[in-house]
Amino acid sequence: MENKPLKIFLWALTIAILGGSVWALYATGFFEAAGSQQALGEYIARCAPWSHLAYFGVQLVSVIVAPIPSNITAAAGAYLFGLWPAFLLTWGAVTLGSALVFALARALGQQFVSQFVSEKLSDKYLDVIRRKRDVFLALAFLFPFFPDDILCILAGLTDIPFKRFFLLALTARPWGLLVACMVGSATLSIPWWGMALLGAGGLAVFLLAMKYGDRLEQAVIDRLKR
Repeated sequence: MENKPLKIFLWALTIAILGGSVWALYATGFFEAAGSQQALGEYIARCAPWSHLAYFGVQLVSVIVAPIPSNITAAAGAYLFGLWPAFLLTWGAVTLGSALVFALARALGQQFVSQFVSEKLSDKYLDVIRRKRDVFLALAFLFPFFPDDILCILAGLTDIPFKRFFLLALTARPWGLLVACMVGSATLSIPWWGMALLGAGGLAVFLLAMKYGDRLEQAVIDRLKR
């Protein structure tokens, strides 16, 4: 039986937190700074001595409301704090944010999801998430051309257990963020042709996994049963 009081409370709490977060970001000039890595770095630096906490908060909120991918803010954080501090803060914030939107989508249902995901994107991804489940989510999290945050929300409408989803987000989402932090900290410099090759190779692996993923999963299951 549906628990309406709990659902109403969750809706009110979500609206209050998200509304307050958007207002705080707007009032402090975040959306103006979001246009470049340097401007984002300056925005975060202005929050000293709480700049690390501010960076974590920005990364957490960006999973839900900010109109830029976490990879961009990760690069800005690495430029400001260095590779490993920025990566660990980003990893924690993005994993926590992914778990929160998944849990909210599961608790509040389609009405909540519709506030953040268009019907077109929902139709495009929800069915394949339900059919391919872990294979699709793991690959989508690994490659940078998928809307990770939207996929986390949509996953909440499926029957994927929360623990399994959390493990996927924890282990698959950080690698793209690590590359972004390496680029932002100047630890790694990738030319445009290198990015093109990585993207093409990633797409090929993704398409093969989508086509043969079910067989691979079944083969692994059969092997484990022996």
